[in-house]
Amino acid sequence: MALFGLFGRRKEPPTALKRVGPGGAKKSAATPARRKLIPQDITYEEAKTLARAPDRHVRAELASRDDVQPELLYFLAEDQEADVRRSVAANSITPRQADLVLARDRDEEVRCDLALKIGRLIPGISQMANERLQEVTLDVLQVLARDQLPRVRAIIAEEIKHATQVPQQIISKLARDVELIVAAPILEYSPLLSDHELMEIISVGSTKGGVSAIAKRNKVSPKLAQAIVEANDIAATATLLANPNVRLKPETLDRVVDVAEQNEPLHEPLARRAELSVGAIRRIAGFVSAAILQVMQHEHALDEETAKVVNNAVKKRLRDEETNPEQVETAAAKVVKLEQAGKLTEDAIVQAAEQGQRGFVAEALALKAEIPVAAVNKMIESRSGKATTAVSWKAGLSARGAMKLQQLAARVPANAMIHARDGVKYALSDAEMEWFLTYFREHVEAAAT
Repeated sequence: MALFGLFGRRKEPPTALKRVGPGGAKKSAATPARRKLIPQDITYEEAKTLARAPDRHVRAELASRDDVQPELLYFLAEDQEADVRRSVAANSITPRQADLVLARDRDEEVRCDLALKIGRLIPGISQMANERLQEVTLDVLQVLARDQLPRVRAIIAEEIKHATQVPQQIISKLARDVELIVAAPILEYSPLLSDHELMEIISVGSTKGGVSAIAKRNKVSPKLAQAIVEANDIAATATLLANPNVRLKPETLDRVVDVAEQNEPLHEPLARRAELSVGAIRRIAGFVSAAILQVMQHEHALDEETAKVVNNAVKKRLRDEETNPEQVETAAAKVVKLEQAGKLTEDAIVQAAEQGQRGFVAEALALKAEIPVAAVNKMIESRSGKATTAVSWKAGLSARGAMKLQQLAARVPANAMIHARDGVKYALSDAEMEWFLTYFREHVEAAAT
């Protein structure tokens, strides 16, 4: 054993469980900074000895290799050290029967690593070598989908949300999960949920926030949209109104107008709907703020009589707001209040975007990025993925948050979206994003002079 230098002490546990594909050098479960404890080429007898090595780091490294014999992975799946079992769980060549054992492991990190691996295998399950392998893989999925830890179920839900080859009972169970982090990905994306099942979920209301997730779906039928509105969930209705992929029937919009007067979060996304009839626009003009009236003037090609009604309403509302400023809480005031309370978070900004509150989003980004709101509005209205990404970055949002704002606030076309690199990093360079910020600031300044 001394030949391999196996027993050097390590204070930190291994943190990365990545491996290269077949044919590459055998990779350790350790971080890049850790030196290899096992040579690249070892015999089966040497591997059997290493599987019983007293140093857990050695066993973990062995368990992560792509040339380990199945029986050794079975053996290591019952190792006393969680680090070793995590390596087995993350290893793509681990026999599925060993995965089935690990699906009930006492350590939650082991189950999380396994959930990530199994979830990523599901979309390609039909390409697996034989039916028995497919069956056992789905057995493992079933166990993980019932895990008592929400994080395990959430990993599964996130990985299989687009999958089409998943047993319906698993999708239905996850869609009804009491934890929103589990249910939301399935409710928003799964192609296996029919309108009938979604309407049933809406009627039961099993998960707070679940109706809003349904309202974000890329395809929402008129019947489903009506069910969302009739659920009397204001946040979900606002999200539905802000969904650019949804077309609402006149009677559904009329129902929204009926409840919008007493529900301010509906005002802006409702005012932006392209399907608004002349009658609806005139009704809305009777109760929204001057700022929202100006949104309607900008968004709609009004006939002469309707334009006159809206203009008169704008003037009246401006006089009222000037006379009673305490009754009006502008988007800017709301943003400042949340910032002072430490609640102007990325989630708050994205939620406002989901509900169509573009005025709030612009004010929030302007405050966070310390640039004029007029410049932010220009960047959002440009429908440029790069411009929206730049202002999101400057405001301190994550790359995923920037993607949400591109879709929800700026309504950037799908083929012009700037996607996060590796799912979490900004794809544009700092210099490129600074250029966009400078360009729009200077544009606004020049227009003001």
